[in-house]
Parts: sequence; structure tokens; C-alpha cells
Amino acid sequence: MSATPAIASKRFSPEHKMLYYLFLLGFFAIFSTTISKNPVLPLFSQALGANDAVIGLIAAVSPLAGILFSFPVGVLSDHFGRKRLLVASGVVFLCAPLCYLFISAPVWLIPVRFFHGTATAILGPVISAVIAERFPANKGQMLGQYASATLIGRTLAPLAGGLILSYFVFYPGLIEYRMVYVVAALAAVPVFILILLYHEDQSKPLDVIGFFVFKESFVTFFSNRRLSATALIDMATYFAFGAFETFLPLLLASRSIGAGETGIIFAVQVLIIAGTKPLFGKLADRIDKRIQIAAGILILGCSVAVIPLMHTFGEFLAVSSILGFGMSLSTIATSAYVAEVSKKEHVGASMGALSATMDIGHAGGPLITGIIITVMGYAAGFFTSFILAILVAVIFAVSVRGTVK
Repeated sequence: MSATPAIASKRFSPEHKMLYYLFLLGFFAIFSTTISKNPVLPLFSQALGANDAVIGLIAAVSPLAGILFSFPVGVLSDHFGRKRLLVASGVVFLCAPLCYLFISAPVWLIPVRFFHGTATAILGPVISAVIAERFPANKGQMLGQYASATLIGRTLAPLAGGLILSYFVFYPGLIEYRMVYVVAALAAVPVFILILLYHEDQSKPLDVIGFFVFKESFVTFFSNRRLSATALIDMATYFAFGAFETFLPLLLASRSIGAGETGIIFAVQVLIIAGTKPLFGKLADRIDKRIQIAAGILILGCSVAVIPLMHTFGEFLAVSSILGFGMSLSTIATSAYVAEVSKKEHVGASMGALSATMDIGHAGGPLITGIIITVMGYAAGFFTSFILAILVAVIFAVSVRGTVK
């Protein structure tokens, strides 16, 4: 009986309270943004009269916001404090879903998607910097647990969106789509409230900063061979993942594998990533992160290379699961390694640069792979991701060898 208060005290310690806070924030934030695009966005775009080319453009606009803003946001958070940037993201999370309710032509989805994309472009690097600062001794484990919380939101959102669309399918006009965005707005309310409740240990003055500050942070990150090589790992990882999630459904259809089985393949992969990230984050705190990063990108690259050789549902499920395993192993260690190598005053900028480079890979993977598949077929398209993964793994190994961290 005497141990019970001690256990309760540990469970509700400031560290654990912060952890639960971040879990809730990440879950609701990613749930809100994911339900806004999957599966509703292409269906809503089509209902508004958009053709395939416009739908593709609409889908590409949101990652563009991450490419453009993640690094500047990280720099600003280093100089102005994390909370000010979090509040800005909270405003976008709350307002953006409401904008969809007034859209009557597909062209307006382009600016709205870009605006909505700035929410996660701000939240991602800032939260990563917060975790790295608040949990310096076990940042890998905490980053992994936070990532799992966001993945739960990313998994549940399409299911909820599909149920809402199905329930309101017989209502007139665009009601079924607008109801999804009402739910997205409701999910953003706790995000905004949680951000307002966030307490920053040190409040920084709101001074004017010039271009030199951004240039200095950019040069500091990309002139450091360890940091820039790690960013290349994330770029190659999400290049492969972007190609995988875009073209695997088409390949599966060509192998007579149905939509239901395709959904199972993707769902199992997400569950594997969500389940292993905390474990691999804890591992990253205990072993050489460089080994974990290299192993993860090699596993992922080899998995992508063999995808065109598969034919049955079981084979695709196994390869997809191994790919998710490799992706989880690598990406959680890259964030922890960047936080470890970066100077304390540049943690936000480093996380922003890592996020922006990741978005470049995520956007470029489907584009480049699509061109190659069109010209040379699926084998060449997926093999491109394998070649890139191997090349980047070699660059990373050469760049970080002989260093202390």
C-alpha cells in the first residue's frame, strides 16, 4: 500500500504530464489535418469539378508549405520562443478547416490547402525542438512516443472521414464533404486550447531579426557534414515512401489485388511504424544512432527494390511490413541525432531544416518515380528509390565517420 502514492507521484510528475500533453496535442493535430485530406480531399475536389491534373496540384500544395516554411519557422522559434510559433500554428489549425465550408470552385482549394499546410509546417519542427529540449537524456524515446501518438491520429482519421461520408452520402449538395470539415474544425479546438495552456520556461523578447539570422542558421546546418548527411537520409527515406504510397495501389491493382487487401497492407504498415517507434527511440538513446540510421535506410531501400518482384497479397504484406520497420528504425534516430549534434541555440532551425528536406523527398518521390514508371515501368521506378537509398547511405557513412557523436 505504501508504494501506491510513490507510483502515482511518478505517473503524474511534471515530465509525465508534459508527455501526456504532447501526446494529446499531436494526436488531435494530425487527426484534424489528416481527416481534411484522406479520403475526402480528392472526392471533394472531383465533386467541385476538378480534373485529375487539378486534383494532383491540390494534393501537392500542402507539402509545398512544409518545404517553404519549416526551416524559417525553426529559426524563428529559436529567436522568439516556441510558444509564439505554436500559437500561430494553433490559429491555422482552427481556421483552415472552416475555410473549406465556403469553397464552391476547385481553384480555391489551392490557397486553402497551402494555408492548411502551414499548420503542420510550423507544428512539426517546433514540437521536435520542444521534446529535444525538455527530454535531453531520452529524447529518442520521447520523439518515438510522440510520433506514435500522431500515427494513431493519422490512422483513425481516414476511418472517421469515411464513416462521415458514408453517413451523409444521401444528403443533397456537398453536405457530406462539409460535415467532414466541421469535424476537422472540432478536432482542432483541443489543439488550440492545449497550445494556449503550454508554458514556456523562458520568454524571449519579440525583436526584429534580419536576413542574416536565417542565412547564418542555414549555413550552420548545411555546412555541418553530419547534419546535412542526416537530412539526406530523411530525404531519401521519404522519397521512397512517397513513391511507395503513391504507386503501390496501382501495382496491386495490376496484380489483381483488391482495394480491401490494399487497405490492409497500408494499415498494417502504419501499425508497425506506430508500435515500433517508441522502442526504436529508446534504442537510439542507448546505441550509436549512426548505426541505427544506416541500418534503417538500407532495410527500406532493399524493401522498395523487391516490390515489383512480388505477386501475392502475402508477399506484398511482408515487404510493406519490412519497409515500415526500416522507416521507423531510421527516422526516429535521425531526429534524435540532429538534436544531439546541433548547437543548443540552433535546435529549432535544425529540426526545421530536417523537416523541409524530408518534405522535398516526399514531394519529389512520386513526381520522379511517376516519370520513370511511365517510361520504363514499375521495376525501374521502384529501383530508383533503392539506388538513392544506397547512395545516401554511403554519403552518410562517410560524412559521420570518426566523429564523437
